[in-house]
Amino acid sequence: MAATAPATAATPAVAPAPRRRPTRRAGIFGVGAALPGKVVTNDDLAQRLDTSDEWIVRRTGIRTRHWLDGDEQLAPLAAEACRRALADAGREPDEVDRIIVTTITPDRLTPGLAPTVAGLIGCPTSVVTADLNAACAGFLVALDEAAGAVESGRSDVVLVCAAEALTRITDRDDRSTAVLFGDGAAAVVVAGGDLEGGIGRFVHGTDPSMADALYVGIEERLLRMEGQTVYRHAVARMVEATAASLAASGLTIDDIDLFVAHQANARIIQTAAAELGMPDEKVMIDVDRCANTSSATIPLALERAQREGRLAPGATIALAALGAGFVWSAGVVRWKERAHVCA
Repeated sequence: MAATAPATAATPAVAPAPRRRPTRRAGIFGVGAALPGKVVTNDDLAQRLDTSDEWIVRRTGIRTRHWLDGDEQLAPLAAEACRRALADAGREPDEVDRIIVTTITPDRLTPGLAPTVAGLIGCPTSVVTADLNAACAGFLVALDEAAGAVESGRSDVVLVCAAEALTRITDRDDRSTAVLFGDGAAAVVVAGGDLEGGIGRFVHGTDPSMADALYVGIEERLLRMEGQTVYRHAVARMVEATAASLAASGLTIDDIDLFVAHQANARIIQTAAAELGMPDEKVMIDVDRCANTSSATIPLALERAQREGRLAPGATIALAALGAGFVWSAGVVRWKERAHVCA
């Protein structure tokens, strides 16, 4: 077979056809969160580490974090977040036909958290359940997967739950990382409707050459991180992906009501927002109370933003995250858009 000639001025390459708007769009209609009761302050950590509240706040923005206590399990926390999200959406567990739980710290290697959560909240046995590991970008990857399932007609109501117990993989004696992490869970309800915006186009990326900059090994099972490397790549990739997702959605920074990035470090969020041209009043910061909870940070921040009146129905949100892998994601979502919801 003869080789195909490369495109030239005489034979221009054909641009890909634009994606058709689906007959129904997926949207977020409810959010819920649950945090462990144990609160650990910076002063608590300073009693056993060479650190201080001033040092931690200046470098990270973190003031408190929530930790599972003793042998507490993660599944009940995830289930409570799901119950609250369903209540917020006015939905019942028997309406859910798919549950995606994003986590890197499940209670067991197998089975995953999702089947246990389905049982705890009373879903029917026909529900599809699966755990997803995309590190800190997990919630956004799962949200995109949920939207695809709804818009293709394969699912009607999807619970996306991010649940993490990072204290299980934290080296409590490493000052550079011990102050950074917390535990928590949050969930959203994704369903279909005749929506103008809904869950828009997401942009994803992967760079496996950076795997050694942020990882947990099988043998040691403790998180190791090259902080400055992660910092630089987090800013660069979140800025690039957010700009690309805005362009794909035909939007500009002026169209965004709130920017919710992965809550790893306040300085990373603020630097990325500044490079995007996002004004401070449109930037959500939740790392101060919850620290870094990996994939759970974004939905925890969304729940707080709604509770504090920063997210009204119809608000346009830009979301971005980078995690181990490296993997990163960004997208635009219309919050709880008022429209007829398809059953």
